[in-house]
Amino acid sequence: MQFDEMGKLTGKTMMLLPGTACDYQTNFGSVLERLGEKYHLICVNYDGFDGSGMIFPDMITVTEKIEKYITDNHKGKLDGAIGSSLGSSFVGQLIQRKYVHLDHGIFGSPDLDQSGKFSAWLQSKLVVPLLTSFTGDEKRRAKTREKLKKFFEMNDETAEKFMDCFAKFDPQSIKNEYYSDLITYLDDDIHVENTKVHFIYARKMGEKYLKRYKKYFRDPDIREFDMQHEQWLFGGEEYTRPVLEAIDEFMEMSESGSC
Repeated sequence: MQFDEMGKLTGKTMMLLPGTACDYQTNFGSVLERLGEKYHLICVNYDGFDGSGMIFPDMITVTEKIEKYITDNHKGKLDGAIGSSLGSSFVGQLIQRKYVHLDHGIFGSPDLDQSGKFSAWLQSKLVVPLLTSFTGDEKRRAKTREKLKKFFEMNDETAEKFMDCFAKFDPQSIKNEYYSDLITYLDDDIHVENTKVHFIYARKMGEKYLKRYKKYFRDPDIREFDMQHEQWLFGGEEYTRPVLEAIDEFMEMSESGSC
């Protein structure tokens, strides 16, 4: 596991948890500098995605390592944590398990899918090859690049960064990560005193995700944006700026007595 601390030394603490098959450098690369101007950042790369040669074990084992780091280095408490896609599952587990405390749990337009073991196994068999199939094949790489650009409104440089990120990790780590995320459940109606839950809702994902957010968490603060899944991280400034403004509002809520 890799934990890099950067940004404002005296700022509020904010942990950044990347999504499937990503490291934080790629996933949050477009916003690291701006977040670091206001917050003390704790940037995480999981086992299997940290350059150590280890294989990603499972969601709970990694959650326990994150909890230990927060306990050992930040007295068991953070002002906030942002999860990108799968990273939001870690935010949910940190809140649900209650071994550490977050004032603000920020969920970056996640799907929060859950399924049984057979379905999860089948999905991982289908999805993981799609994330790695272009490795060493220029035609497939070009086709994948065009899909990323069209769906997420990425430019060429950003699409190349994400493909390079997917290609550098062991497929077994990606498979374990994807599979164990699906079988690691969140409870319904999670509520923890003095923790405020915030969702960045990407409306183009569909209303079923909005219903899911309300199912898992009691009275979440949901902010709606006209974008695709996590488009604020790689789809251009028109998406990035309003989401960053919303994050600042989330983090200021405790000061105004809103929590």
